[in-house]
Parts: sequence; C-alpha cells; structure tokens
Amino acid sequence: MEKEQQFKDRISDYLIPRIEEGFLFDELSDNYLNRAGIGDIMKDVPVPIRRAELDQGLSTLAIARNMAYVIGCDINFRYAENYKVYILRTFTSDFVKPLINEGVDLAAHDSYEEACILFRAAILLDPENRDAFYCYGRACKDAYENGEGEEYVGRFKAESLEAFEKLTLKAPDYDMGFYFLGFGYINLGLYIKAKLTWDRFMELSEDGELRAEIRGLLDKLTEPCKIEEGYNAVLSGRYEEGIAILSDYEDDERFNTWWPLWYYLGVAYKGLELQEEAEQRLLRALQYSPSNTDVMGELVEIYDACGNEEKRLKYEKKIRIVRENAEKDREEKRAAAMPGLS
Repeated sequence: MEKEQQFKDRISDYLIPRIEEGFLFDELSDNYLNRAGIGDIMKDVPVPIRRAELDQGLSTLAIARNMAYVIGCDINFRYAENYKVYILRTFTSDFVKPLINEGVDLAAHDSYEEACILFRAAILLDPENRDAFYCYGRACKDAYENGEGEEYVGRFKAESLEAFEKLTLKAPDYDMGFYFLGFGYINLGLYIKAKLTWDRFMELSEDGELRAEIRGLLDKLTEPCKIEEGYNAVLSGRYEEGIAILSDYEDDERFNTWWPLWYYLGVAYKGLELQEEAEQRLLRALQYSPSNTDVMGELVEIYDACGNEEKRLKYEKKIRIVRENAEKDREEKRAAAMPGLS
C-alpha cells in the first residue's frame, strides 16, 4: 500500500526537526552491502546514524531502528521506500511489534510525539496492523489534548480521527476503535456520525462500565442530532426546512450559544433573501465566534447586496486582519519548530 494512502502528512512539520537534530547520514560500504545482500536496495543510499551513538558500533538492528524513526518523522523522506524494503527484508514484519511496544512505553511517559513517530513507522511497515492504528490514534489524541496552539491541535486531532476511521474499516469487530472514533466525531460537531459510531460500539462491547458511559452520552445526542439535521438541510439548499428545525433552539439555553446554530440560520435566511433576519443571526454567530471569517464573509455579501459600503468595508478589513494574523502565527510556529532554517 502506498504511503499516500496511509497519511496526509499533517504533522510532519512537528516531527521532521528531530531528524536534523538527532541524526547524521552516511553510506554503507560496498563490502557490507555485498555481504548483507542488500546492494540492490541500499547502493548509494545514505543511512541514518544517531549523533548520540557515533562512538558505538552500527549494528543491523540499530540501522533498522534509525531508519524506522526517520520515516516515522518524514513519510516523504527521499529514501523511505529503500528503508522499508531493508527493514522488512532483514527482519520481516516482526520488526513492527517492538516498535509498537516502545511507542506504548513512550506514550505512558507522556512522550506523545515520540510515540507517534514509532506508530507511524509501524503503519508504514505493516499497513494492516490494527494495533499500530489504534495506538497511533490514541497518541495523536493525547498529543492534541496536551498540546497548545490552534493549528497544532487541529492537525493532531484530524490525524487521530483518520486513524480511528481507518481502524474501524480494518477491524470492524474491534469495539475500542468505535469508542474513540465517536469522541472524534463529537469534537467536530458531527453528532449523527457519533451516534451511529457509538451504536456500533454498543453492539460490539461487553465492557459494562464503558457501555454505561456511552449509553449516557447517546441519551444526550438526541437534540444535537436534530440540530445537525437542520445544518444539513441548509447545506442542501432546503432553507425553509432548516429554519423550521433550527429556530426551535434560538431560545434554548442549552444550545443557543453554539455559533453554528446562528450561522446556519443566517445562511438560510440569506438564501431566502431575508437579509435583515440573516444579518441578525450572523451577528449573533460572531458573538460566539468573533474571528470566524466564514460568518464575516456572509455579512460582506449581505452588505454588498444592500449597498451598505461602510459595513462591507468594515468586515472585509476584519477578514484581512484575521487571515494576516493567522499567517503570522503559522510563520512563527514554523520558525520555532525549525530554528536552524529560520
């Protein structure tokens, strides 16, 4: 299976600096290549050597471990395919199990990014390994729950979600994949998907404590699922249906601080060319999500349509400032992650 099918490379920016910090690269001698029978895959291919191990002998196992670490950091590494073939030819897929065990130990000591590196390597070496996907999803989840910064959290959150989605496809009878995937959908406001996912968990699991937890959460999903139906109606252009559903929650204190509720109501009223009602709802959405450029964009279109140039320019300027600040934050994070390249 090709690497592009395993990862979208969301988090490599946070992991690749470890390669430069921790490794040097050198080629294996022709004599070694001939003796090991790997000249066909490793000729003119540099291998990673840990800076901390320069004074130690370079064993076959050490070479493989270093290769695994490098491709776990950078799935698009130039020699990733050579490294994978070397590891699997030398150690077979049995090499994956100790990688996973080491990753579990790192995660247990709160080294979540280091754990992610080893689990990514395990997946690249054995794309059907259920444990590797499960552990990777868990490590990404722990990383974003303990990390900082919107972009960092967002990338690890998306990576965790995808890992659990793939796990449920590869292991459709494994209850814990569905357990964690449900929480991933909840975090994205995908309540209908969460319900369906946890329904499947309830069919599979025999863990009484976890079943009680999920049963309680399912009981609380009835209204959010209904609200999501309203969102979907608006997205499908069924504006009146969306308004009929969502307007019931405008005075409901459990849900009327949810900015998407007001956003989709605004979009629906705008779609019906009820500009005043749309403006009111979109401004409420901004109360709860002040930097939301999607909401501002809808307001810009309303003010442009009704000829209110002052307000149109106001929100165009706000959109520009928010985007410029976001780009500055990204640049600062990239510089902090790779100080030697700044």
